[in-house]
Amino acid sequence: MNLREHAEWVAGDPFARSLGVELLEVAPGYGKVAMTVRDDMLNSHDTAHGGVVFSLADAAFAAASNSHGPLAVALEVSINYVAPAYLGDRLTAEARQENMGRRIGVYRLQVTNQDGTLVAV
Repeated sequence: MNLREHAEWVAGDPFARSLGVELLEVAPGYGKVAMTVRDDMLNSHDTAHGGVVFSLADAAFAAASNSHGPLAVALEVSINYVAPAYLGDRLTAEARQENMGRRIGVYRLQVTNQDGTLVAV
């Protein structure tokens, strides 16, 4: 799969599309996506639900980890929420490959808001 085909494949993910996730960039071992926090994505604290932030990070991971051609899935993921995101925030998630073995890769994910504030890693 070339990068253009890969970008179309990632952009076609029904769940990511339902969240309004946009694929901004993909390169070997790298993915960058963004979305805007809507009112139906808020929790009872009026901040973005952690599952929404996690899903955005996961979409960046999908772009990066599948950029090499063979289909890839996550074995384990953990996330640390650093700051809240609010209604209308434009969140960007980036995934960068840190190590690639024969069968397992390691990726670092981060989510920031429109001001560059770190939201999650």
